[in-house]
Amino acid sequence: MKIDLNGNVIEEQKAVVSVYDHGFLYGMGLFETFRTYRGRPFLLEWHLERLSASCQELDIRYVPDPDGLQARIRRLLEANELEDAYFRFTVTAGPDMLGLPAEPYNHPTEILYVKSLPSIDSSVYTEGKPLQLLESRRNSPEGAIRHKSLHYMNNILAKQELRRYPWATQAEGLLLDAQGFLSEGIVSNLFFVRGGELHTPSTETGLLPGITRRYVMTVARETGLSVSEGLYRWEDLAGADEIFLTNSIQEIIPVTRLFDREGIAQTVGDGTAGLVTAKLLSRYRNDCSG
Repeated sequence: MKIDLNGNVIEEQKAVVSVYDHGFLYGMGLFETFRTYRGRPFLLEWHLERLSASCQELDIRYVPDPDGLQARIRRLLEANELEDAYFRFTVTAGPDMLGLPAEPYNHPTEILYVKSLPSIDSSVYTEGKPLQLLESRRNSPEGAIRHKSLHYMNNILAKQELRRYPWATQAEGLLLDAQGFLSEGIVSNLFFVRGGELHTPSTETGLLPGITRRYVMTVARETGLSVSEGLYRWEDLAGADEIFLTNSIQEIIPVTRLFDREGIAQTVGDGTAGLVTAKLLSRYRNDCSG
């Protein structure tokens, strides 16, 4: 597979960064994941807005170039003979001294990774997937709000825990925060519908405010649906009419079964995608294909 390193398309085996890059030494770097539809990334401006704001907070002097990135995406699709693909755009602090920096990071490294889109059984969008409650807790963010940074050990440990539950095949893992409130999935944000209102955990729980999460909240409010961000417990999910997960690759995925840590299962609603979930997914598909 060919990737893009600082604007140059090269074979992935030849891509190298300095051992003094502070992304490698100290985790000082950020990334965005997205996919293309008919060769164009969906909500790219929101991804770059989040990336730019995070870089500014970390004092990484990165200037977003939407048109330039679009051109780099097209080049990679052509170079790899792909119509559409999964992309990860990473910006690291770049090479610096060994030790904590005294000045801003003026020479960031940019890497645009690409791979084939993962195979997703289309039935999951109607039949849903399970959600497994984890013992792993969402750690608190380094700043006021979590960045999509290179610090990913918390998620990896959660993924390793998920593999220990033999009944949770194809499930997403659910992280609570240190106080026991619902936070987010390992690679997703969480929503649930109860009494005709849409609910999602607050950023106070340390979750990453995802781009698809932002889209869902925006569209739901535009259509007159009440949206609340709050502090919720596992029991709130147990009483939900609908539950769904969001991320930029899988889009909007219904949850139709809940598993606690002992493997006791509970069906959500009638065991299929709910009406609100289906409407939001339909709107998402219409917008991204347009």
